[in-house]
Amino acid sequence: MNKVELKDVGLKYVNKSGEIVALSDVNLQIQPEEFISILGPSGCGKSTILSLIAGMLLPTQGVVRIDGQEVKGVSLKVGYMLQHDHLFEWRTIRANAMLGLEVRKKADQQHREFVDELLIRYGLKDFLNKYPSELSGGMRQRAALVRTLALEPEIVLLDEPFSALDYQTRLALEEEVATILKREKKTVIQVTHDLAEAIAMSDRVIILTPRSGTVKSEYLIDLTGKNGSPFAARQAPEFRDYFKQIWNELEVSHEAAM
Repeated sequence: MNKVELKDVGLKYVNKSGEIVALSDVNLQIQPEEFISILGPSGCGKSTILSLIAGMLLPTQGVVRIDGQEVKGVSLKVGYMLQHDHLFEWRTIRANAMLGLEVRKKADQQHREFVDELLIRYGLKDFLNKYPSELSGGMRQRAALVRTLALEPEIVLLDEPFSALDYQTRLALEEEVATILKREKKTVIQVTHDLAEAIAMSDRVIILTPRSGTVKSEYLIDLTGKNGSPFAARQAPEFRDYFKQIWNELEVSHEAAM
């Protein structure tokens, strides 16, 4: 069974200019523990797809399913990691990581111990009682990931979570996050504008058309020696060929959107 399915999904909304079709006839199937990245020109509906999977938006046509069940509201099976970490500066790292559990009224001792275990496992042992301002950008994003994993989601949505970081930190965090999510056996859907990042991290890359967005094409990524490592993926002999092929397709889509 598909972990996530979008079948004939469309989304329309109305603003002062009239009706806008954001997505049209999107069909997408995602397997359990698969890591996919969605690429496309600005405004094509990439982040909208994440909001539909999370149940934050409902389609105006078609259906979104998780484990065969229609998504009719916010799903507890889904965790969402955004571009900015959104850590509260007045809360410690431990307290920030507990936030989602507090909202769900699960801030008991068992869950507190689980959060501490995650923070320690992912390199934040010495920062449990520090504040976000005392952490680097990469460490803040790691804390945000722990906050997401603390809710034990089966599906993790990544909306350009590395774009605000410097290049070196970004590469290091790509490696960490890919390793963590693989170890935790999560199904991952990532939106990114970074083609190299998409190829390096993903099992499959999905290309959307300009708005109204629909699935234009997809690429199954098979790289020699990748073994779950984005850094190793960038060294694979096939990497450049994937990059060139997808880049050319994105260039065509960009020109069509102009």
